[in-house]
Amino acid sequence: MTREQIVQALVTVLAYMLMCGTIAWRYRQRQREAQRRVDALLPATPGAPAWWVAYASQTGQAEQLALQTAQALHTAGVPVRLAPLSQIRMADLQHADRLLCIASTYGEGDPPDSAVPFARQVMASAAVNLSHLHVGLLALGDQTYANYCGFGRALDHWLMANGAQPLFERIDVDKSDPNALQRWRQHLAHLAGTNDLPDWEAPSLQPWRLQAREHLNPGSAGEAVWHLVLVPDALQPLPDWQAGDLVQIEVPTAPGEPRDYSIASVPQDGALHLLVRQSRRTDGSLGVASGWLTKQADLGASVMLRVREHSGFRMGDNAHRPLILIGNGTGLAGLRGHMRGRLAAAGMLGSGAERPESVAPMWLLFGERNAHCDAHHRDEIDTWVRQGWLRADWVFSRDQEERRYVQHALAESAGEVREWVEQGAAIYVCGSLEGMAGEVNDALQRILGEEALQQLAADGRYRRDVY
Repeated sequence: MTREQIVQALVTVLAYMLMCGTIAWRYRQRQREAQRRVDALLPATPGAPAWWVAYASQTGQAEQLALQTAQALHTAGVPVRLAPLSQIRMADLQHADRLLCIASTYGEGDPPDSAVPFARQVMASAAVNLSHLHVGLLALGDQTYANYCGFGRALDHWLMANGAQPLFERIDVDKSDPNALQRWRQHLAHLAGTNDLPDWEAPSLQPWRLQAREHLNPGSAGEAVWHLVLVPDALQPLPDWQAGDLVQIEVPTAPGEPRDYSIASVPQDGALHLLVRQSRRTDGSLGVASGWLTKQADLGASVMLRVREHSGFRMGDNAHRPLILIGNGTGLAGLRGHMRGRLAAAGMLGSGAERPESVAPMWLLFGERNAHCDAHHRDEIDTWVRQGWLRADWVFSRDQEERRYVQHALAESAGEVREWVEQGAAIYVCGSLEGMAGEVNDALQRILGEEALQQLAADGRYRRDVY
């Protein structure tokens, strides 16, 4: 290696270390700012009783509603303690007087990942007397699932079975139903003794343009998958987002019902990239959102959207760690965001440079149907493999007589998975909740042990964005 090459390599390493340090500093700054907001909610007079506001959140919606709830109560003069449900212990419940809880449901009735320890440790404990505790519960869910608001209902049942007193009847929210959220605000205003709690308006939708659209899997046995590229209207600046975040899109035929999609790009790309699979109704017609985005909207059409923070799937403190990225289908979108994010953090996105030794590696395990038509973005991923950024294990279920999925690839590489985790790796899973996510979780439990996997989740090293 020449002297110039050595100098260039050192400059690259230093730039990457500086970028990672900046990301970590910003993350800790956000954490400290969040803690300052929480601390500001506490009473000024020591010993004054505070209301608990707890949340169980998967995509960040319950967390945001909990923060808005706590801030509204604080504005009305009510001292508040805000915390994720995972930090609530039985002793807290036994000493609290009032608890307001916002609880999401994951899949078919499961608790969000962050609330699993509470469900398994606190809710599974022996019966206790909570007759002193007054509870208000907001359950978030989606009526298209059979076990609608399942975890919120289970939490409500557990609290009432142990004697807790309802402040009002549990409110179930179907996909951010504004009427249900308004009822929650009305109850808060009544409890706080005020009539002027502020409205909680989501950030407004902004006009973007559909710049490009590519069919990724012609000839596939599955429904069509499209890569979309969207850019802001000329007068709108590109918003700041992080790998792992979501975008909410409102289609003209379904106003007031925005759909969430994982973002497959980073701001350095200059555009929002999405992977959208066409869905079909029972009569064979295209789904409302996927049909409009992939077929009915013309190129150049205006698309109303907003970027939404997804704190549970962001990089956080994992910026320096090796990454194990597991997914299937359009779940590649969220994983691609993290792969591009790592290259962007190193200042090498689009540079064609090999991975410096100072930059932690990534390992992608991705599953689809057939290699000849369902290997989405394979040229890009194979390039990163050749440059040393990535190890990629492609798993195609229909290319052999016996079906093979990503959980099988995990099991076959169990020793290497343990080695990566022992060396500090974080695990990110993105894709279908039905089938893939549960099977992958079971495989990881067998490889690492249930307790170890739970600890990884508690430490933010096991994160999921599944749907």
